[in-house]
Amino acid sequence: MSNPVDDRAARPESGRAGRLKTALISLAILLAGIALMVLIFKTEPTATRRDVAKETAMLVEVTAAEGGTFRPRIEVMGRVVPAREVALSARVGGRVIEQSDAFEPGGRVGEGELLLRLDPADYETTLRQRRSELEQARADLELEQGRQSVARQDFELLGEDLDQGNRALVLRQPQLKQARARVEAAEAALRRARLDLQRTRLAAPFDAQILSRSVTLGSQINAGDALGRLVATDRYWVEASVPLSRLRWLRFAEDEGEDGAPVTLRQDAVWGENRHRQGRLRRLVGELDDAARLARVLITVDDPLALEAPEGTPALMLGGFVRTLIEGRELRDVVRLERGLVRRDDTVWVMTDGALDIRSVKVLLRDAGHAYIAEGLEPGDRVVRTDLATVVDGAALRLEQPGEEAPE
Repeated sequence: MSNPVDDRAARPESGRAGRLKTALISLAILLAGIALMVLIFKTEPTATRRDVAKETAMLVEVTAAEGGTFRPRIEVMGRVVPAREVALSARVGGRVIEQSDAFEPGGRVGEGELLLRLDPADYETTLRQRRSELEQARADLELEQGRQSVARQDFELLGEDLDQGNRALVLRQPQLKQARARVEAAEAALRRARLDLQRTRLAAPFDAQILSRSVTLGSQINAGDALGRLVATDRYWVEASVPLSRLRWLRFAEDEGEDGAPVTLRQDAVWGENRHRQGRLRRLVGELDDAARLARVLITVDDPLALEAPEGTPALMLGGFVRTLIEGRELRDVVRLERGLVRRDDTVWVMTDGALDIRSVKVLLRDAGHAYIAEGLEPGDRVVRTDLATVVDGAALRLEQPGEEAPE
């Protein structure tokens, strides 16, 4: 049988041995971890500045700035209006007894072509009456001239000396003047009767298209009544509104016979994208557009209905709106760039030595597709086309290498 006192003495010695063993194991694990960490740090690759720059440089596309002499095209909207328009009206009254088949809306007539004829019977009668009156007045003049000749002979036989006033009375000079005046009045009345008879025939004043007609065969009209509207077919105008700042770049036909700047007219929705008409910038209208406060200019278009043009040439329609591209004055020694490549506040992104160079430029003029730059950019500069997420002056850039896919 064991002694209880001896068992209690042996237990503290075994507990101290277990704790020492645990501490040794923990220390070994800690030392192993430290050794592993030292090994990892010693074998980690070191990133160089060159490697970082290569990884963070933004991939871009560039285009070369184009220098030289250019003619910009200023695009505005224009409205087609007639160059010559008349409201046909009657000079005399009467009943319409004849009407041209072409005298209807949309019809085309040539200069001098008969449109309407009024009943001439009354005017022919008046003409015969005026002829008779003229013959009577001329006969009266001849009689009075004979009386004056007799009076002159009698006066010379008497040999009396009279003052100028009595002498004129004796020689029947006032009566002679009256007779001559009646002849002149009769001649004028005859001319008027001839004109009235001629005015019963209404003809086209020029080559025209009929826009409207307000009478027909059998209508009874009075002098001054409106008969219809005609527009000349040889030329139309396009009235366009241009910003005041662009007027100095336009070339007008200052003198008669001088050609203004060429103008291209488009109406893609109606004519198609590949069809257009040509015109010439004529003159500046001395009045601003009421709505937009823009300058009004006139553009002339010959043969607007394409009557003499090759087949397929589109025709202009009065009142229609057209895109108007006016060729501007020549710009010398400038840099031309796509309009969208000029960024906010008139800046351009240029790639210089692999870095982004944000340049302020002086834009001389913008047209529909391009900006024309006078200062700040040189021909051949590599302009960045890509929209960048980070825009910082000096940011690293790179171009796509052969075989490398561009980022989406």
